[in-house]
Amino acid sequence: MAVTLDQVKDLREQTGAGMADCKKALDESNGDMQGAIEFLRKRGAASAAKRSDRTTNEGMIITKSSADGKKAVIVEINCETDFVARNEEFVNFAETIASTVLSHNPASEEALLSVDIGGKKLGDLMNEMLAKFSERIILKRYELLEAKSGAVVEYIHTGSKLGVLLEVTSAPTTDALRAQMRDVAMQVAAMSPSFVRREEVDNATLEKEKEIYMQQAIQQGKNPEIAAKVAQGRVEKYYQEFCLVEQTYVKDSGKTVQDVLKEMSTVAGATIDVVRFRRYFLGEGASNN
Repeated sequence: MAVTLDQVKDLREQTGAGMADCKKALDESNGDMQGAIEFLRKRGAASAAKRSDRTTNEGMIITKSSADGKKAVIVEINCETDFVARNEEFVNFAETIASTVLSHNPASEEALLSVDIGGKKLGDLMNEMLAKFSERIILKRYELLEAKSGAVVEYIHTGSKLGVLLEVTSAPTTDALRAQMRDVAMQVAAMSPSFVRREEVDNATLEKEKEIYMQQAIQQGKNPEIAAKVAQGRVEKYYQEFCLVEQTYVKDSGKTVQDVLKEMSTVAGATIDVVRFRRYFLGEGASNN
């Protein structure tokens, strides 16, 4: 019988094995779920059945950049316990995933797990990890950023549970500029902006915020005309809170991030601005711009 994508996903949820392995197991078992689970067990692709009820709240965020600083990757890999997350083999495996994404830029997770690593597919290495630790281990998400003309700066917070990639328009020419760019990436980590600049805020988000602010002002006794002005003022505060370049700089409260970028541009003799960022916090959804 023909195996469906839903069957493959269901088996993957139950076992934690890779998509390609789940497809093969279902093919070999003619679509029988229990038979596929047994097939994966024998291969070490699933060290325990029915892992879908196990939570994967631990793990790590890892970043890695190319030698020229033009591209970088950010990866989140999850497991069940902090004991495994801190294990050297788990950390090395996460490093391998990041290096593979950086060098191959695979179009899908299936393609990623099919990459040959020293004679073994990355998916086989994943299976070995599953068999060794008897935990549910999943590659939650990953992304590669490549700068068209500038550079991509990386930042990992202590503990490897929060990471940032920051694309800037000009590559750092000195160690001091590189450190300042990393500080801006750290700003993203600390202050969790949703956008780079106010022009990126979509109309739906903006109108929703205005509506909330209007209702709050009216409930406080303001008439509609005054409430509209109050709402507009609060929208400005929204920009200052959620747009990176308008945020107060965490290392100097007398400046905004835009002020710091202008200072960096003067020193570099070239415009330094933020193009986009990626912020991964362990266990939460992606925050992308």
